[in-house]
Amino acid sequence: MRQIVLDTETTGLETAQGHRIIEIGAVEMDGRRKTGRTYHVYLNPDREVDQGAVEIHGITNEFLEDKPRFADVADEFLAFIKGADLVIHNAPFDVGFIDHEFRLLERDIPAVAEVCTVTDTLVMARSMHPGQRNTLDALCKRYEVDNSQRDLHGALLDAEILSDLYLAMTGGQVTLSLDADEAGEGGVGGRHAPRPVSADRPALRVVRASDDELAAHEAWLEKLDDASGGQSVWRQLEGQH
Repeated sequence: MRQIVLDTETTGLETAQGHRIIEIGAVEMDGRRKTGRTYHVYLNPDREVDQGAVEIHGITNEFLEDKPRFADVADEFLAFIKGADLVIHNAPFDVGFIDHEFRLLERDIPAVAEVCTVTDTLVMARSMHPGQRNTLDALCKRYEVDNSQRDLHGALLDAEILSDLYLAMTGGQVTLSLDADEAGEGGVGGRHAPRPVSADRPALRVVRASDDELAAHEAWLEKLDDASGGQSVWRQLEGQH
């Protein structure tokens, strides 16, 4: 399954107040593996960036003056995300802003939900860790995902971090190291690495079924065989040995 891990930065918090997207960052995964393809752009919003927003992401009005407008990149951005499952932390915020930008174009462009599915990692985290802090930073600490470069919010950096976090939250392997000394604590070669078993360990105890247990097992197999009309998979496997 093709997934796009996505994040945006904006001039403020509410589209109803005329706020716009100023940065989009996205990381492509396919079959739970990063493909190496990313999408990243800064955008001129044709309005001032709120000072409170600047303090969060560090993107200034002066920096955005010579950047393209959303209308200039809308088609290539839509082509990049179309048909994918979007993985977003607090998805209603980002999806709401993207849909708002599409509407401002006054073109026949579908809403995000019409061309993509959406996975909200914040909803996932609240279900998995009720009553706990589930910000991106808090989850990185909980799942030991490196976010040491995150002094300020940045769309592509946050998308990269979220991709690692999503894999960790859903049981996927994030890093691979064949040398235990190369990985830090918390990595594959760290304190979660498999430990070699001592050659002096006691022999494992083998517990065998008693005669009564074997008889009960056989009786249960007969019931399965009768219920399946002689098609019991267990019996078929027994016949192969």
